[in-house]
Amino acid sequence: MSTSAIPVTVLTGFLGAGKTTLLNRILTEQHGKKIAVIENEFGEVGVDNQLVIQSDEEIFEMNNGCICCTVRGDLIRILGRLLKRKDRLDAILIETTGLANPAPVAQTFFTDDEMKTRFRLDAIVTVVDSKHVLQHLDLEDEAQKQVAFADVILLNKTELVTPAELDALETRIRGMNAVAKIHRTQNCDLPLDRVLDVGGFNLSRATELDPQFLDTEYPFEWAGAYPLKAGTHELVIGHDDDHEHDHSHEGCDHDHHHDHNENELDVVIMPVAGVADPGQPGSTNPATATAIDAAVTVFSDWETRLQDGDPVVPGASLNRLLLREGNGKYPLKVAHDGHYLVFEGCGEHPLHIYQDGEIVKPVWQQDFHAAHTHNDSVTSVGISVPGDLDGKRLNDWISELLRVKGGDIYRMKGVLAVKGTNKRLVFQGVHMLFDAKFDREWTAGEPRQNTLVFIGKNLDRPALTEAFRACLA
Repeated sequence: MSTSAIPVTVLTGFLGAGKTTLLNRILTEQHGKKIAVIENEFGEVGVDNQLVIQSDEEIFEMNNGCICCTVRGDLIRILGRLLKRKDRLDAILIETTGLANPAPVAQTFFTDDEMKTRFRLDAIVTVVDSKHVLQHLDLEDEAQKQVAFADVILLNKTELVTPAELDALETRIRGMNAVAKIHRTQNCDLPLDRVLDVGGFNLSRATELDPQFLDTEYPFEWAGAYPLKAGTHELVIGHDDDHEHDHSHEGCDHDHHHDHNENELDVVIMPVAGVADPGQPGSTNPATATAIDAAVTVFSDWETRLQDGDPVVPGASLNRLLLREGNGKYPLKVAHDGHYLVFEGCGEHPLHIYQDGEIVKPVWQQDFHAAHTHNDSVTSVGISVPGDLDGKRLNDWISELLRVKGGDIYRMKGVLAVKGTNKRLVFQGVHMLFDAKFDREWTAGEPRQNTLVFIGKNLDRPALTEAFRACLA
């Protein structure tokens, strides 16, 4: 088997630009290549994997929200699995969430030694919605970065704007990125050799755009060292009615800004031979540094999913704590006296350890890579309910919703079951533009489940859920 590096294409673009359309075009083209697809969604329910045309390619879905944080470990793990295949892949496509800055994804292939050796970042391809992108470029930092870091830019949906508007848009984008190859498209229709294996990524340009591009990034945000005795203690996440305390890391100004699943938290707890000088916050000694390196590997391993009340055992394992409205309490079973390093993944969850009923304060702690931000006003609402929908009620509701809230809805998409037909209704919307069509039939034994997600600003979850349920037949 050939050991040459496998080319990787990162496919990005703001919500609704047409990434899935391009992905489906690549998967159905007769190019003879064996391609693996890695998807990352921003939203509470997975929809994109249902919208991708079924093909021989392998599709992996990551639904944690932010590919640069907890999902980063998933990305490395999936890539590691792909390396173990008997048959060699010709290419890998990574489709990021529409709210992602592509830079941290690209960093994976330069800051991790195995990734750097076995894979080659070929290009960052950014799909642009020609009609709506300007408002996002003015407001959303992620949209600006998607354009700035791109090696190839598709000005898509050109049929929705005038030639003069398109010329002005291309001039604006050229001002942000003078070196990317720009293609004007409708439905992302262009020869695939314009987006695959183009050899477009330039590391020196990436470091010019982001001087910290090659800085080490970690899949966790915070670590603290706790002196613990052998026995069973309490690991408490979030609010705890049994203890009165200030809900913050003791002595740690922990300021995070992420849109992640608030009901999951990744935690690794590892014994450590020694800790840094408690009088020097943020300092590390060789034992601590070794444990930090080991934790990076553990965060890339398979997770153990723990419900509220399940025991946590320190060791080289990734514990995904399943919380209830951001809260949880877990017995912490410690085998030996000593210091234990606790690594906390992305989130804003206060974490506390109680020993003999008293809170244990960390003797050492450090923040890691908390610079990545999303616009806090952008949220997602996911709805997943079984049953058949009344087609007229559904149409009336969506029409009224777009009329009233279309400006705030960046993206909506879903797969629905409509009474009277055995075909799935697939719908996609961007602001006030909406498209729905029937595709394949529901397969035998497949539940007629309605799955949809809204992404935007000022979203009223109860109102959206109630209005959708009112459309059920």
